[in-house]
Amino acid sequence: MGRYGRHCEQCYRQNFGRLRSKSLNWLRFNAALALRYFGAGGCKAIAIDPSYISKAGKKTPHIGRFWSGCAGAVKHWLEIMGLGLIDIDAHNCMMLRAHQTPGNFELKKCNKTLADHYIAVIKRYRKELLKLTGLVVADAFFSTRTFYEGIRAQGFHLISRFRDNAVLHYLYQGGPTGKKGRPRIKDGKIDFKNLDKSRMTPVTVDGLPGRAYTLLSYSKALNCTVRLVIWIMPTGKHKLFFSTDTSLTGEEVLDFYRTRFQIEFCFRDAKQYCGLTHSQARDANKLDCAFNASFASLNVAKVMMKERGMEYSMSKFKLLMTNTFMAKRIFDVSRFRPNQTLITQIFNELFGGAA
Repeated sequence: MGRYGRHCEQCYRQNFGRLRSKSLNWLRFNAALALRYFGAGGCKAIAIDPSYISKAGKKTPHIGRFWSGCAGAVKHWLEIMGLGLIDIDAHNCMMLRAHQTPGNFELKKCNKTLADHYIAVIKRYRKELLKLTGLVVADAFFSTRTFYEGIRAQGFHLISRFRDNAVLHYLYQGGPTGKKGRPRIKDGKIDFKNLDKSRMTPVTVDGLPGRAYTLLSYSKALNCTVRLVIWIMPTGKHKLFFSTDTSLTGEEVLDFYRTRFQIEFCFRDAKQYCGLTHSQARDANKLDCAFNASFASLNVAKVMMKERGMEYSMSKFKLLMTNTFMAKRIFDVSRFRPNQTLITQIFNELFGGAA
């Protein structure tokens, strides 16, 4: 903004804190863009995923050691918790909110774990998120009882993946046993090398190699009944996907989990083209505003490209905007009035509109 805007870099940096003080609701703003991009219909879910931020100084707030997926290791500096809205029909994601994760020392001081913090983030934005959907999609790190019970108390269901050695049981389908105590729920542990296919339904998903089956089963880890999808890969290994919302079909569970990966592309594009890691602020409010302004600019770019019939490509869009800015700059400093009809036609051509 300092390079292409009408103000200097210092002016934008100082106003990051002012935006925060005015209580700018980033989630509501981005949700409106997401609904404009996806439409009111469709099957939607909240995708959550932490992302490592590599830039920080010694005085930056919330410094700690966090997992970096790109490096495949725990590294020093910052982390943000990203909330996005995914649509399995559009197979895309729009970012809703970024929330910075406290460092290890701060969490220990508050006697909290990372899971507790992630639950608190969802709880903080609960009302706005429930207006969009009651489904939360996350990777295998979040498939724990602590996290599931935390978000269930806020009114959400979890879609995720179990570890390959998770303990799962068939549901008991018989009548009352006549014995004392609660009704029988489990009916034998699932042996993934010898599946009882008579209790399962095949799942067909385009582009998915191997075989997949779905059934209702009991999870020992979550202590509840889940909609389970067992994917047998061509190599013979298996992956276990699940949803605590048992009304979903096996196809929907797989589609939601596979679409969850679109949030990773949002992180990538925000870091490469929207300055997600460029902020040099040393204030938590200014950092929060910088992170969310980056995602908001990404959402605006997506909406502009879709509404103008352009194929999504942030690199092409950035080049287009740069060329448009340079052309406008030349016209602005020329000190005379060019042919407005011709200029309007050129701008429409640049933005992909009709000439």
